[in-house]
Amino acid sequence: MASYKNIIFDLGGVVLNLDIPRTIKAFENLGVTDFGESYNQLAQTPLFDQFDKGLIDEEDFFAGLKTEFALSQPTEELVQAWNAMLLDFPGHRLQQLLAYKQHYRTFLLSNTNETHIKVFEKTLADAHGAENLADFFHQVYYSCRINRRKPDTEIFEFVLAENGLTAEETIFIDDTIIHVQAAKKVGIHALHLAKGAEFKDLLDSVLS
Repeated sequence: MASYKNIIFDLGGVVLNLDIPRTIKAFENLGVTDFGESYNQLAQTPLFDQFDKGLIDEEDFFAGLKTEFALSQPTEELVQAWNAMLLDFPGHRLQQLLAYKQHYRTFLLSNTNETHIKVFEKTLADAHGAENLADFFHQVYYSCRINRRKPDTEIFEFVLAENGLTAEETIFIDDTIIHVQAAKKVGIHALHLAKGAEFKDLLDSVLS
């Protein structure tokens, strides 16, 4: 049986409660009837990819939304709709992360953007008194700050190489199946977290 030394966690849907349909609905309420075809858990158009990879800034992203979807609302309304998917950090998950950190090298690897980071860091601070997620992991990686995003295999290779990790000694957990499949391609033991499940139960079944 493999001896695992490292755990890489996804953020949304694993640590942070996430509801992407809330954002899709919010944009539908702004008049975008096909927003879910351009942005969903499995696929997204280049505008969202560029924002996730930090290749465009917030101003360009929201200007792009206005152009792509013919929106005339103030930017503030678009920001609110874009952030609608972000929910809460359950305290028990944060405590579990601290426990895993004592015994494994732990990492956060999230496809996200600067707009969302500001919101979920404020949520974390308001509810749990933590300035950011750095306390809960040995290293935090956001796609927009390393110019790479899942499911591109290069993002996994980057994390492994930068930290001197061996793929076979590393577990990755994500709620999006295409990200799990990509991690497996580089030799990582990747686990798919089903909707409504808790990462502790899934990890404990592998680590016990």
